[in-house]
Amino acid sequence: MIELYLTDGPETRVVQEIKEWTWVKLTAPTDDEIQRVAADLPGLDKDDLMAAIDPEEKTRLVHEDSYSLILVDVPTRAVRHDIETYATIPLGIVLMPRNVITICSEDTQVLTPFHAGRVRGFSTRMRISFIYQILLRTSLLYQQALTEVDRKRKEFEERIANMTGEHDLLSLHELESTLVYFATSLRGNGGVLARLAHSERVKPGPEDEDLLEDAIVENQQAVEMAQIYHDIIDGTRDLMTSVMDSRLNNVMQRLTSITLILSIPTIISGLYGMNVDLHWMPLALTPHGFGIICFGTSVICVIMAIWLVRQGWM
Repeated sequence: MIELYLTDGPETRVVQEIKEWTWVKLTAPTDDEIQRVAADLPGLDKDDLMAAIDPEEKTRLVHEDSYSLILVDVPTRAVRHDIETYATIPLGIVLMPRNVITICSEDTQVLTPFHAGRVRGFSTRMRISFIYQILLRTSLLYQQALTEVDRKRKEFEERIANMTGEHDLLSLHELESTLVYFATSLRGNGGVLARLAHSERVKPGPEDEDLLEDAIVENQQAVEMAQIYHDIIDGTRDLMTSVMDSRLNNVMQRLTSITLILSIPTIISGLYGMNVDLHWMPLALTPHGFGIICFGTSVICVIMAIWLVRQGWM
């Protein structure tokens, strides 16, 4: 899908054709749409436009003769193992002499506020500022996603005592995987920001230096948040392992106690089942001997059960 935006005065409006200072927003573009944009903007290599759609593409900054390509990773919601979580996808930004092109495989929340008029000072005519605003917005969106991941981790800890199923283990694993993806992508974005800070072609002006500095600071803060939350998740996983081990020990302890109690009638009945002279078997010739033996066995079992309860085994 192609969307074209142009800032005239204080408002950013939709236009129907690519003009000077137009922001070309490509969302999951088809080959025909990429061909159209490449034809309207001479000197643009369509392969660079396609790169941002490849989920395996790495973050980088590339300078060509007539444009610069910036590839960063942005967070997006995803579902893995029927669990709602986060992933990262590439976002391509092409800086041309009088245009900016953004390419992404889906409609990302990073770009939505710009054409919705929710970003102060945004203008498609201020290309360098626009780029740094996108990068700053990306870092802030990572922080929001990390905050939500930590909130899910806290909810997970609150109900950890009742967790036993595979779904709970998968949920914890997905939280940890998300933090690993975020940390990797944020480090890559940090490398791109560092290169931008020293790039002559995308060098910020006096009014853009604060935006670039804020983007670098927020990205570094997001890296630290991802690392801290990952360490906490490690502790949560250890806690869950300890809880499950303790629960298993309690079950085994109860089963052992039950086995001890049941072994008493087994032993007594085994002794009375021995093929020996009845004269030597206690109560063998006594009236109601069977009932007396059963009653005595029951009393011994009850006493054993009471003792095990007092010892904390049951």
